[in-house]
Amino acid sequence: MSKTINYGVIGCGMMGQEHLCNIALLEGAEVAVIFEPDTDMAAKAQAKAPGARMATSVADLLTEPELDCVLIASPNYLHVEQLEQMAAERAVPVLVEKPLFTDPADVARLDRFFDNYPAPVWVAMEYRYMPPIAALLESVEAATGGIKMLTIREHRFPFLEKVGDWNRFNRYTGGTFVEKCCHFFDLMRLVLGADPVRVMASGGQDANHLVEEYEGERPDIFDNGYVIVDFACGARAMLELCMFAEGSRYQEEVSAVGPNGKIEALVPGPGRFWPEHLGAPPVPQLIESPRDPKGPVVRDIPVDPELLEAGDHNGSTFYQHQKFLELVRGERDGPEVSFNDGKMAVLMGMAAQRSIKEGRVVEMAEML
Repeated sequence: MSKTINYGVIGCGMMGQEHLCNIALLEGAEVAVIFEPDTDMAAKAQAKAPGARMATSVADLLTEPELDCVLIASPNYLHVEQLEQMAAERAVPVLVEKPLFTDPADVARLDRFFDNYPAPVWVAMEYRYMPPIAALLESVEAATGGIKMLTIREHRFPFLEKVGDWNRFNRYTGGTFVEKCCHFFDLMRLVLGADPVRVMASGGQDANHLVEEYEGERPDIFDNGYVIVDFACGARAMLELCMFAEGSRYQEEVSAVGPNGKIEALVPGPGRFWPEHLGAPPVPQLIESPRDPKGPVVRDIPVDPELLEAGDHNGSTFYQHQKFLELVRGERDGPEVSFNDGKMAVLMGMAAQRSIKEGRVVEMAEML
């Protein structure tokens, strides 16, 4: 039997606790040590991982003798500093939540970190592993005959409350199109197999957080927008984001079109937000619509109820950890979501933020 893999977890807020629930479902893995400075969140984390030691700092966590890997799920703006601390004190395989960084000035720091870090770095991009998205990835080339247009729509609920309200401000999140949308920019690069050339965006803060105030300061995060991206392969992609559309049946809709036809993945939002009076929540779907013969073919892509109960991301957090564990155990050559993947997704989000603020097309060469 394989050795049990011992995780250290840095940050156990809402997403960190989803990770705890999913690690608990894995065979041959457990959480050995947790660092969470917020008292309430630490108590909830301890209840989910009763066998874990509660560390007093990141440095204390990194002293754990049996530590095999680390998950970083702390607020966005802390990721770079914590990665650097790992490099200095204990270099083990790390799964770091998106976004990898929040400040353009951190690119050089991160490049130095990665060039010298001796262990694997995997950037957490859960959307890749949602079953309907995974099904689209398997079939997209055959269904389209080569993608020419890719559209991702997310119509969802506003940002939830986080510890210290850090997710209300661009300086802590990197901006909505970094914090929330780097997932979708990562999907664009993955689906198209190409890098972006230019970004044009329009967006704003039109409905959410307008009357909130924190220590005399109003939130400055966008809540909606459009982003168009031209790719080096000649394809173009669009993101449509609305964070005041929680009444929607599906939260994410991904559509790829080529000369042979169209394929769509429809992804519901978190089941805990689905109104009981509407009955059972919607099931994820994959829809293929060939040009000839015409006629959409609809396929349900159900998700294991136990995995739905363990988090808000359609089981993807569990599937991501399965693959990450293969990496930690030496059963795969490298991370499936690389440092460069995480970096490019953030830079695309930053380009979108800049395009909105400056009212112009942003060439990706400006961001690199």
